[in-house]
Amino acid sequence: MQSVLFLIAVFKFVLLIFSLSVHECAHAWTASYLGDQTARMQGRVTLNPAYHVDPIGTLLFPGLAIFGPFLGFNFFSGLLVGWAKPTPVITRNFQKIVRDDNLTTLAGPASNLLIAFVAFLLLAVISLASPTGHTLAVSTFEGGMAIALPTGLEALVLLAALAIKINFSLFFFNLLPIPPLDGSRLVRNLLPYNAVQVYDRIPIWLSWLFMIVFGGMLIMLLLGPSMALVDALLRVL
Repeated sequence: MQSVLFLIAVFKFVLLIFSLSVHECAHAWTASYLGDQTARMQGRVTLNPAYHVDPIGTLLFPGLAIFGPFLGFNFFSGLLVGWAKPTPVITRNFQKIVRDDNLTTLAGPASNLLIAFVAFLLLAVISLASPTGHTLAVSTFEGGMAIALPTGLEALVLLAALAIKINFSLFFFNLLPIPPLDGSRLVRNLLPYNAVQVYDRIPIWLSWLFMIVFGGMLIMLLLGPSMALVDALLRVL
C-alpha cells in the first residue's frame, strides 16, 4: 500500500508542475497575442517547466505538501497548490491596458479550468466506452484505490481524477485577491489610484501568511462543492 501512495504522490507532483507550466504559458501567450512580447522574448511561451519553475512555489512548498506525510510532516498535507515564476508583463504595450491586462491575467486560471475539463472528458469517455469504466471512474474519483500498483486504464483514470482536483485547486488559489496571485491583479485594476498605493504596500510576509493559511482554508471550502458536482456528473453518465 505504501508503494501505491508514493506513486500517487509522484503523479500529483508531476501533474502540479505541468499544470503550473500551462498556467504561465497561457499568461505569456495571451500577453503576446495582445501586443506585449516581453514574456515571449524571455522564452516563456512554452510548456517546458524549466522556464517557469520557482524554487519555493513550484518545488519546495508542493514537495512538502505532497511528500511530507511520508516523512511525518503533515502540516500542508492535502493542499495541492503552488506557484510558478511570475510571467513578466509590460501593460503599456497593450492597446487597451486594463482590458488586455485582465484578459492576460484570466488566461492562467482559465487554462486550469481547461485542463480540468479535458480530464473530465477523458473520464467520461472511459466511463462510457469500457464495461468497467463507470465504476472505475466513480470509485477512483471518490478516493478509492487498488491494493496493487495501478496499471493501464486504472493509471489513466487516476491521472485524470488527480488532474481535475489539482486544477480546480489552482483555479481557486490563483483567483484569491492576495498579491501576487492573479486575483490581486484583477482587484488592483478595479481600485482607485490612492487605494492602489496602499494595496501595493502589503508586506510580502503578510501575503504569504494569507496564501498559506487563509487561502488554504478557503480552497478547501470551495473545492468540496466543485468536486461533488463533478462526482454527480460522473454518476449520471
